[in-house]
Parts: sequence; C-alpha cells; structure tokens
Amino acid sequence: MAVPTSNPPELARHDIPKEVSLPNHDPPSDSQTAAIVNEHSAYMVATYVRPPPMMVKGEGCYLWDIENRKYLDFTAGIAVNGLGHCDPEMAKLIGQQARTLIHTSNLYHNPWTGALSQLLITRTKSSGGMAAASKAFICNSGSEANEAAIKFCRKVGKTRDRSGKKDEIVSFHNSFHGRTMGSLSATPNPKYQKPFGPMVPGFKYGAYNDLSSIDSLIGENTCGVLVEPIQGEGGVNVASPTFLQALRDRCNQVGAVLVYDEIQCGLSRTGTLWAHANLSPSAHPDVLTTAKALGNGFPIGATIVTEDIAKCIVTGDHGTTFGGNPLACRLAHYIFSRLSEHSLQRGVLEKEKVFRRGFERLQSRFPSMISEVRGRGLILGVQLTLDPTPIVTAARERGLLIITCGNNTLRFVPPLIIAKEEIEEGLGILEQAMEIVASEAEVQGHNRSAGDGASRTISA
Repeated sequence: MAVPTSNPPELARHDIPKEVSLPNHDPPSDSQTAAIVNEHSAYMVATYVRPPPMMVKGEGCYLWDIENRKYLDFTAGIAVNGLGHCDPEMAKLIGQQARTLIHTSNLYHNPWTGALSQLLITRTKSSGGMAAASKAFICNSGSEANEAAIKFCRKVGKTRDRSGKKDEIVSFHNSFHGRTMGSLSATPNPKYQKPFGPMVPGFKYGAYNDLSSIDSLIGENTCGVLVEPIQGEGGVNVASPTFLQALRDRCNQVGAVLVYDEIQCGLSRTGTLWAHANLSPSAHPDVLTTAKALGNGFPIGATIVTEDIAKCIVTGDHGTTFGGNPLACRLAHYIFSRLSEHSLQRGVLEKEKVFRRGFERLQSRFPSMISEVRGRGLILGVQLTLDPTPIVTAARERGLLIITCGNNTLRFVPPLIIAKEEIEEGLGILEQAMEIVASEAEVQGHNRSAGDGASRTISA
C-alpha cells in the first residue's frame, strides 16, 4: 500500500525493531518499496538515480529502510550528518524553536542570526583558522554560500579597479562548487556544465596542485580564486600546503580575493575545525564558505569574510529570504558548538587511524583492486583500479552504505561521532563486498579464457 506523500512521519510512527539479519538484498520489483517508488516517480523530476531502498528512520550512524533493513552509514548524507542521524538535542531544539518562532525574513532582527555569526567568527579565530575572520553572511546551502563568495569577489574587483576589467574568477579542474549558475560556472566538469551552457562569462580553470601555472593563471584581471583545500566530489584530492600558500601569495600580488570552499572538508572533518587550520596564517583565505555539516541535515550555509571584504559590501548588494531564519540559526549554533569541541576533533584523528589500518589490510589482500588511499581525518578516498559500482552494491546488500567520487574512488565521510567498533564493522562488510567482486571477476576471467581456448581449437 502506498504511503501518503503528505504525511511521511507515518512511515516511522512506531519504533522499528533493530534486529535485522544480513545480507540485505535490495528490495525486488514486487516489494512495498518498489510500489511506492513507482507511484511517486510519475510526479518527480528525474534528477537523481537512486538505489532501490527507501530510508525511513535514522539513529546515530545507522539507517533503516521501509522494509526494516538496517544499514551502517559511511556517507552521512554526503558529509552532512556530522553528529549522526536524529541527534536527540537537535530534535529537542527543533520542537522548542518551532513553537517559538520559525521565520520573519531579514526585514527584522532575530537573536539567533547574530549569535550564530558571532560564534562562527570567534570559534574560527580561536581554532587557528582564518585569522582575519570578521563577519558572516548566513544563507541556506553550500551553493548559495559560494554564490555569495563569487558575488563578493566581483564587487571587490570593481572596488579595487574602477575600469571594470578585474572580473575573472579562477577555479580548478576536478572541483565542485555547486549547481546554481555561478557556482556551476566555477565547476569545470562537462557532465554538469554541458546541459546548461553557456556558462556565466569570466571563469578560468587551472590544474589543482600545479605550482608552475599559478602566475599565468592568476593575473591583474583576476578578482577571485576559488579552491577546495580538499576536493571531495573530485576524488578526495588534498591540496598541498605549498600550493595553497602560493595561491595566497599570488592573490596578494594582484589584489585578488582568495576563497576556501570548505563546505565538505570543513567543520572538524579533518580533525581541526577548518581544513586550512594547519597552515600558517599567511596562507589563510579572505573568504571561507561552509554548509553541509553546519545544519546536520537542516538547510543552512554561511560565507565568512575578512573586514576588507565586508567593507566593500553595502546594504542591498546581496540578500536572502530564508537565510538566517531563527530555526536554522538556533540549530546551527548548537551544532557548530558541538563540532568545534576539541574532544570531538581528537576523536576524528583517532578514528582516521582505524580506517587507515583497515585500508592497509584491504590493500594487502586486494593489491590489484586498490592503488591509493587519500584524504585526512574522516574524509578519505580509496582509489580503485576498477568500476566501484559492484562493490557499492554488494556492500549495501550486506548493510553498509558507501559512495563514490572522482574517477573510480570510494569516498568515506561517516558521521564524526562514529565509534571505532562501528568502523571495524563497516570495514568487515567492505572486505566481504570486495571479496565477492574479486571472485566474480576471477570467474569471468576464467570463462573468457576458456572461451578463447575453445575459439582457437575451432579455428585450428
């Protein structure tokens, strides 16, 4: 029977029993899940390709689907649920604030927009990140945070060069900055750009970590440089400190704004509040964008700027209807307070060690399948030599959710609260999945060899 779309809480009205056996075969075509999906798909724009399960409940690092299958989640909603699913205090705050005040627009003051902005600035500076952080613009998503950053770069360019020629934005291959037209124009991937061309003019693209190209790439007409300290969608590629310092130095030379997009790699995912916090202050950005984990699943984003940038932005230059609403900001205030705790950050670094030990074990067992491990903290990528889709499927059907990125890379971005025992559990399932895929590949190879031998015999 189909579940009413207007009342999704009915799916999980009663507690779902946790006792579920593995493996979790994907729901078949005659299942309750398939019936609901087929009914609803007629009314949904087909922008996503989803696997068969339909998730209805979450708790900590686990999800349950409508057919009561339990999954250990190594995806955290694509690096969003840093505090796990359905954090109890967050749920409590949603109820409290929903009964108090949800939205007024930015026509009026509310106490939580300013309180969140203050916390973002003070904790950022005290954590060793963005030493000159001064003010924050609160919005609704990562793409919006990057749109604000792009607009701020253009405005600063016009302020610093009245001729209007200083309008170029530089970004890098394999980056991902969003799907709105400005952020999409900064994302040089034909898969995303080609259907919606032409892009916004004035964007240039360079090679990530290529020091030799910086001087020619960034020039007098450059108003902004947008870079991820760790590329998430592009394959968990880590920028070298030397590269980021060189970008900072070149921006200083030509009067360009340096923007660090930490939407995926920030908020303690690397074991420090911001991924760039391990750099000298001389390599810190002028603008820092964040979202994803800032709301732990509730939509919110922020663009943090220095005083030099803030003084170029005046009333009416930018705005948002929903951004900064008291519900989102009260939640983010709590979430950011939790994510900036040193104990949580120390735990991230300890858990990274557990993952890396597991990856070393897997690489030793499957040397022909794994070529490299990249990343920091709990944003890690395992580079495969084959299509990862069968491994992702086999893992899911055994109760583990993992995602891919870049070119044949498995991406691991679990909740930051994950326990070491849960990591070991997930790595064990991953090993089973890889063993199955390796065995199937061996059988296919044997069959091909046998077929080739038969063909040669017939030809002879």
